[in-house]
Amino acid sequence: MQHTTVGRAVGSRFQALGPNRLDEIAAKFGIGADLRESVRLFSLVLPFRVNEYVLGELIDWTAPDADPIFHLFFPQPGMLDADQERRLAAARDGGDRARLAQEVARIRAGMNPHPEHQLDLNVPHDAEGPLPGVQHKYEQTLLYFPAAGQTCHAYCTYCFRWAQFVGEPEQRFSAADPARAVGYLRRHPEITDVLVTGGDPMVMSAERLRRHLEPFLAVESVQTLRIGTKSVASWPHRYVDDHDADATLRLFEQVVAAGKTLAVMAHLSHPVELEPAVARAALGRIRDTGAVLYCQAPMIGRVNDDAAVWARLWRAELRAGAVPYYMFVARDTGPRDYFKVPLARSAEIFRDAYSTLPGLARTVRGPVMSTTGGKIVVDGVAEEPGGGAFFELRYVQARDPRLVGRPFRAVHSPGAAWIDDLELAPGTPADLRAAVEAGRGGGQGVGTAGDDWDTNQGPTGNA
Repeated sequence: MQHTTVGRAVGSRFQALGPNRLDEIAAKFGIGADLRESVRLFSLVLPFRVNEYVLGELIDWTAPDADPIFHLFFPQPGMLDADQERRLAAARDGGDRARLAQEVARIRAGMNPHPEHQLDLNVPHDAEGPLPGVQHKYEQTLLYFPAAGQTCHAYCTYCFRWAQFVGEPEQRFSAADPARAVGYLRRHPEITDVLVTGGDPMVMSAERLRRHLEPFLAVESVQTLRIGTKSVASWPHRYVDDHDADATLRLFEQVVAAGKTLAVMAHLSHPVELEPAVARAALGRIRDTGAVLYCQAPMIGRVNDDAAVWARLWRAELRAGAVPYYMFVARDTGPRDYFKVPLARSAEIFRDAYSTLPGLARTVRGPVMSTTGGKIVVDGVAEEPGGGAFFELRYVQARDPRLVGRPFRAVHSPGAAWIDDLELAPGTPADLRAAVEAGRGGGQGVGTAGDDWDTNQGPTGNA
């Protein structure tokens, strides 16, 4: 694998590289003109950002077209269709800003910016109205979006939280401070977990992160603070040799000393992300604070839709002292058609990878769809003796806790890639059918009234 740094030396202060640095990146690494143009057009609609660590340590520049990390961070032809690219280019080159804004808005609206009814079903209220930067989908878990954490060290091309990054305030979940969230928690002692998510909270300085985390420590009913982050993969120096890496780890120790469980929900998409020594060092330093590490990611076509890749990833996580947690199904948002993997194939990949694991790695669950009603795991496809086949499904988390763990079925469809594509089997109990049917369509368009990157896909952390 050929690795070269660009810009500042790896290990120095973080520096984001966006579309304005694309020519420099292309010249250094040999990115062709056609791909460069696709990236430029894509970045008018969805954000593009990498950094010197991703470029220098993770991507194999001897064969970028076949490299999963290249696909993970660099927009590719096909993520926008040919007509979208043509219309965007014409609007941009014509110099008509209003027309370009209309084209961008039209494409974004068709990409389901807030999947699974996040804006109208997940936002809690207090006496002042909707709580800014907060979601409450599952009884025990509150999602909190600190304003300063609504960006990332690098943007995944499949991110289901892309609406956080495109500069449209009505699309963003964002809390300037946790005061109203803390008040809500005190009125809802059933909530035991707070998931701090984004974007990526770990883009914040240690001091700014402290101002968002410390108030939650005073809420007795909160037992666990979770931080959803991709930083271990895309900027592990955050925990090793950044200017305030030690201060960040002392904050983690403070959370643990306060009697709370600190769970770092690491978004790791491919075993290559754990090959650099600095990434493994980051995980070790996090563990040394008393925090626990959980790892999750969606299955993404052209990136990790391979059983051997997942088996390597889960074993690498286990060796690093982390808990393999979730394999997600790609959400129905963004350039989803480019990345989607049929559910039957996803279940087969999960089974083939899972069957090779030692017992301690069999903590992982998947493939899981994070739907409007909750998280649905696809246990596999059952063949009927008289012919026909069915997906075996169950909720592993749900808005209605009474649904959790109860099996149900959907008619097998080889191309189905999301719950909307499935026909529930005859005889499905009414409450399960209602929960699934309530989420058909899965989202809203631009300007209407954000689960977890679940990402999270997201995302970056999952409730």
